[in-house]
Amino acid sequence: MVAQKKQTYKQTLPISLLYIMLYSTVRLAYQPVNTYNLLVVVYDFIGAALIVFLYRYFVNLETEKESYKEKYALLATHDPLTKLLNYEGYINSLQAVISKQYKFVLILLDFQDFKSVNNQNISTGNELLINISLILKRLFPDAYMISRYGGDRFAITTPSKENIVNDIEELLNSDILGFQVTYSITQFPQESTLKEEIVSIAEEKLFQLKRIKWLKREEDLFRSEKMRAVGELAAGMAHEIRNPLTTIKGFMQFSKQKGYNIGPWYDIIMSEITRMNELTAEFLQFSKPNISNMKPESVTACLGRLLFLTESDAVFRGHKLILKVSDESLYVYIDRDKMVQVLVNLVRNGLEAMNEPGTLSIRANREDEYVVIEIEDTGQGISLLEQAKIFQPFYTTKEEGTGLGLSICQKIAQDHGGSLNIESVLGQGSVFRFKLPVYHLNNK
Repeated sequence: MVAQKKQTYKQTLPISLLYIMLYSTVRLAYQPVNTYNLLVVVYDFIGAALIVFLYRYFVNLETEKESYKEKYALLATHDPLTKLLNYEGYINSLQAVISKQYKFVLILLDFQDFKSVNNQNISTGNELLINISLILKRLFPDAYMISRYGGDRFAITTPSKENIVNDIEELLNSDILGFQVTYSITQFPQESTLKEEIVSIAEEKLFQLKRIKWLKREEDLFRSEKMRAVGELAAGMAHEIRNPLTTIKGFMQFSKQKGYNIGPWYDIIMSEITRMNELTAEFLQFSKPNISNMKPESVTACLGRLLFLTESDAVFRGHKLILKVSDESLYVYIDRDKMVQVLVNLVRNGLEAMNEPGTLSIRANREDEYVVIEIEDTGQGISLLEQAKIFQPFYTTKEEGTGLGLSICQKIAQDHGGSLNIESVLGQGSVFRFKLPVYHLNNK
């Protein structure tokens, strides 16, 4: 009884030994004091001590075992960071509430911007999760269950009452949580009476709401990128037009002041006006949103047309054109005029890139479901810095030119579902790769 009531050896052993001493004193009062009886007293003390030690040892083992069970049970059902229920605890608690037939509302929360914060600093992310859990406990004091069931997701089961949905929406749409949150609200038993269905409905609602927000975010991002591109184009257009206008204005003002005839400057003025017209035409072509006259075209026929249009220019410059088509049965679904425009532009760029007589190779082959047309020159090549800028509007390395040619070519390639890129090595030449999806003639 003493060992059972006391918690430590220091408390149990002295009292137990005192009991043994009292017992031995009473026993020796009725028995002679001899060696045998004294040895019995010694063994009584030793036996009492052993009993106390063994009893306390086994009691401590059981106590420690129960403690570990409690800790394991807590870890199995609770999140170690926020001390809220984890997914298993969330499901078990939900089942318990359903089995009691309580009317409740299941709220699923997903914090959209939390991942970016957590990626920057994990410790900051952990602190924010703890703060969020504390805020949720304060906002939903009557909740049957609050759970952090997956990363930055939380689940709350709160009793149902009148206007509960409106109250929750007003609460969560405020900035009280500090993050933009996507949430779904599911009611029991109105929407389902089964645990699996309730969870499935809530998750599906959350997924659809996240999808809508993601699409809207992508749309806003696309719109902002589009407006930025338009701004850059407008700035470039204004810069390019202002230069010839400044030249013309200067000539006209000088002529008026001096009373000169503008005849000597007529050619320069007309050249600048022609340049502005060409720039405006290319800008309008670049800004056209769609392509037209789409139909299946033979790659071989398109390259034959390209050869016809550029061969004389190559001969005039002293260059050699080589055309190689690996498969003459290849077809693409394109606007032929625009495709030829791209190829002519690329070939002429290649011819102009070769200061000395060289070779311009035009190759067409199939790679998986794409036709790849390569135009390779033996010119001086292009540096990595220039390669990064070469498709930007108004960027040019030529003394004459608008800098829109390659931008237009890349846009036409993208409008056809393809791509245009460059590989170049200084001193060896450049290769433009024009990719277009293969068209199968049996397509309907």
